[in-house]
Amino acid sequence: MLAALLAVLVAHRPRALAAPAERDLQAGKALFERQCVTCHGPGGKGDGPSAGGFATKPADLTDGRIMNPLPDGFLVNVIRHGGPAEGLAPTMPPFEKFLDAAQTQQVVAYVRSLAQPPYRPEHALPLVHVEGAPRQPIFFNHVVHAGSFGIACQHCHADARRSEYAGLPSVARCLGCHKIIGAQDNPEIQKIHGYAQRGEAIPWVRVFKVPEFTRFPHKAHIRANLECQTCHGPVERMRVVGAATGPRLVNDLKHLIGLKPPPPPLSMGWCVDCHRASNAKGAKAPLDCITCHH
Repeated sequence: MLAALLAVLVAHRPRALAAPAERDLQAGKALFERQCVTCHGPGGKGDGPSAGGFATKPADLTDGRIMNPLPDGFLVNVIRHGGPAEGLAPTMPPFEKFLDAAQTQQVVAYVRSLAQPPYRPEHALPLVHVEGAPRQPIFFNHVVHAGSFGIACQHCHADARRSEYAGLPSVARCLGCHKIIGAQDNPEIQKIHGYAQRGEAIPWVRVFKVPEFTRFPHKAHIRANLECQTCHGPVERMRVVGAATGPRLVNDLKHLIGLKPPPPPLSMGWCVDCHRASNAKGAKAPLDCITCHH
């Protein structure tokens, strides 16, 4: 729809991937049996002999509903650098000293072969990294929550459908799931419990913000069935959400010399282009100045 958005989507579109060779699957199976069955079990269901000693049971690698949306980069990172690299419990240790890059890919290929329903490459698009994304007080990995588990954006950002702002998840909202899940063995979850015990709000770092002289009502866009990713990007593929938005001097200078670069995301020109494109499809998105500036 918009040039800037299309550029992101094209850059991260699924690529045709060749099926792993049988020898890679067999090599991955052998490595899995040597390194992983103690916890994950011989069939990958998370029922290995050591699993009973964990507060959080190892993942069921055969559950395609959970595993298939996870990008390869996520799985590689967990295997090589351990659970904390993706905000998970440290009971998943790092294996970078035991598996090289090629062997790690073989393990991933074998794990993919266990999934039911079966895994297809288009199930998991690549991770998206936004340069300069802020460090949050809690490592809330959107790849896990929005991607793998498919938690709707408005479950955590519940104010979006009824107010001008989307809202940030409160301690109580996080504890709705994590009062039990991960509470005993995940340091990131323990941080949430710490805020609760101290009676403090989580000091989330704001990522998206329009200028003070601009009014942006979330509820109108939710009612228009606009997907959150239209403005916020593919957050379900971001470990840490970041944004490069707003007016840019380089764009302004290009316009001065006669070039026509696409407007930066969440700038006025970007929003106006979106409204015009929507209206061409029959919507009634306003274009008058007082809609956003009054």
